[in-house]
Amino acid sequence: MQIKNNFFSKPYLKSLFFVQNKWHQHGVLFHTLRVVYYTLKSCEFRMLGAAFLHDIGKPSTAFVKDAEDMEFNEYSFTDHEERSYQIIKNWFFISDYTKELVRYHYLIRDIQKSYKEDKPRYYLKKEIWDSLSDEMHKDLEIFLKFDDLGKGKKRR
Repeated sequence: MQIKNNFFSKPYLKSLFFVQNKWHQHGVLFHTLRVVYYTLKSCEFRMLGAAFLHDIGKPSTAFVKDAEDMEFNEYSFTDHEERSYQIIKNWFFISDYTKELVRYHYLIRDIQKSYKEDKPRYYLKKEIWDSLSDEMHKDLEIFLKFDDLGKGKKRR
């Protein structure tokens, strides 16, 4: 599925400023600022670029996936991390480390979720995980904590 909302579309603006889904208390913009805050608070300065950019492509991937999304007026964001990476991959002023952290920031959660729901996706994501260094594994685990803290309290 290839969703490409433009800046003026309803899903883009709603998800950017107001609502994402049941796992996020805030829209993408405020969530991002919260991730930046927790990154700074933990003095993980090398992750700061990723904190600002990890969801830059998320509003452009917002779509109503199922009845639950429709019922609660929320969105799904399948592969938003790849879209974020595609936006920044050619920015010469962004380090390869930041680009990799952005691209794979959801990989741990994706592996956990797809193991239960989508075995072919699980094997694909596991292969990516296995190709990354131990240091990147540790950094992705740390960054996932900041991303989770940035979500705030669950709404439901």
